Amino acid sequence: MSTEDTGDDWAEAMAEQAIEEAEAEAEAVELDELTDESQALSADEAARLDTIMDIPVTISMEVGRSFISIRNLLQLNQGSVVELDRVAGEPLDVMVNGTLIAHGEVVVVNDKFGIRLTDVISQTERIKKLK
Repeated sequence: MSTEDTGDDWAEAMAEQAIEEAEAEAEAVELDELTDESQALSADEAARLDTIMDIPVTISMEVGRSFISIRNLLQLNQGSVVELDRVAGEPLDVMVNGTLIAHGEVVVVNDKFGIRLTDVISQTERIKKLK
């Protein structure tokens, strides 16, 4: 038996002991049953909701922004680099009709880009920004 085997055995024993201690400390807790306390929509409310559900909106993801003069804009050509106001790895802004609604990170699914939302802006925060 080498010292390497003894170290592995020791690590296994310590892990097993930690699991046993965690199970001993765990206690059963009684949980309340979740119930749906929302009221059903009236026919009039459902009709109004259906009306706005079909309104098209534009959703866009913003990587960053840069403010440059028209002179510099006209000098851009293939291969030019425009510096943005974001640091690499910083989340993208998710905009709906130009209004910030969330932040997210780029993902690739089946060779297509997508965005995973990491932080959704609350309704109250969005309303405050409108004022």
